[in-house]
Amino acid sequence: MKPLIFLVGLVVFLAAAAAGQPRPGFLYTRTISGGQTRPGFLYSRTRGRCTPQYWSSRKETWPKMVPEKSTVSNVFGSRAFERYREDLTLMEAASRNDEAENAFAGLVKQSTAALLNSYARKGYPYAAWEVKTLLIRAMVSERAAAFQAHQFLLANQNCT
Repeated sequence: MKPLIFLVGLVVFLAAAAAGQPRPGFLYTRTISGGQTRPGFLYSRTRGRCTPQYWSSRKETWPKMVPEKSTVSNVFGSRAFERYREDLTLMEAASRNDEAENAFAGLVKQSTAALLNSYARKGYPYAAWEVKTLLIRAMVSERAAAFQAHQFLLANQNCT
C-alpha cells in the first residue's frame, strides 16, 4: 500500500512539474535563476495574530483589561473555577498543548485567545461578554466544550 501511495504522490508531483502549475494545498512553483519555475512542496505553519500561540508568544502587549497573570477563574467566573486549577493563568491557558486529549483544555485555550481578540481586534466576531458566556455554557459536557472550542478556533484563525 505504501509504494502505491508514494507512486501516486510522485505522479502528481511530476504532473505539476510538467504543467508548471501549482497544486493548491501542497505544491507550489518557485522561480529560479533564469526566470524558470520549478515545482516544490510547501510546508507552511503560519500562525495568525489571533491564535493562542501568538498570544502566548508575547509578541504583542496584552489588552489592559486582561493582564497575562490574570487567572482563568477571575476572568471567566466561578464555573471556570470548578473545572480548572485555581491558579491557572490566562498565559498558561493560551500555551497549553493538551487540547487533543481534553476538550476542556481546548476550550480554555481557544476561549483565552478569543477573549484577547475581542478586546484587541476590531471586527472580531465575538464581544468579550459573549466569549465569557459561551465558555460557561460549553462547560456542561465534553461534546459542548469541543464544539465551542472549534467555533473559537475558526474565529481565531480567520481573524486579522
